[in-house]
Amino acid sequence: MATDTEEPTLTVDELAARAGVTVRTVRFYSTRGLLPPPVIGPRRVGHYGQGHLSRLALIEELQHQGMTLAAIERYVEQLPPDLSAHDLAIHRALVASWAPDSAEEATRAELERRAGRSLGEDDIDRLAAMGVLERDAAGGGYRLDPGLLRLGVQLLDVPIAHETILAARTVLLEHTRSAAHELTRLFRDEVWNPYRERESDPEHVAAMKSLSAHMQPMVVQALVTAFQRSLKQELRAAFGQEG
Repeated sequence: MATDTEEPTLTVDELAARAGVTVRTVRFYSTRGLLPPPVIGPRRVGHYGQGHLSRLALIEELQHQGMTLAAIERYVEQLPPDLSAHDLAIHRALVASWAPDSAEEATRAELERRAGRSLGEDDIDRLAAMGVLERDAAGGGYRLDPGLLRLGVQLLDVPIAHETILAARTVLLEHTRSAAHELTRLFRDEVWNPYRERESDPEHVAAMKSLSAHMQPMVVQALVTAFQRSLKQELRAAFGQEG
């Protein structure tokens, strides 16, 4: 898998601001091994890049799923060490598909600060087509998913037509919903219903419900891996790319 080629240029304060966390949180995650060390520049100042932003977004989403810090550490440890910021964004986006909507309200200035760049009306239209944000007609602001924003901003520089983005989003939504439906049906029919029929202890039933909730990130990781492998195979077949 290709690694990032963009030079890390963010200070710890800029990284925290872009990610919507505190500097203390960044440093805490670093001490726990959840974030790679920064690149040390002149005057011993650490610099961070898109990979750090994407890891912070993934950690945030796993927390939204209810995972403990220890569980998040185990999850992150299982990720390939050479995952690019784009790959991590895919992980985050697929994890988010299991979670309730977590849209945040933002002004135009806040949106551009989180994006790390100025945004024209065409950019806003493309981000809306990707499902990254919605315009708030009444307040003049925006409702956005801060984690998906990072992936969407990266895609702004890709020469893809607005209609193609809409079509791709439709394909992804249809297939991810179908996969989620089938996996839920499988768990219900093969695991949950048989267990409920033979186990009447309320505490055991509650434990099984808790297990089903904590399985979600593991299932997502399996889906991400399978999707990435399938996509690489399809790209090689279509364009002769090396995997």
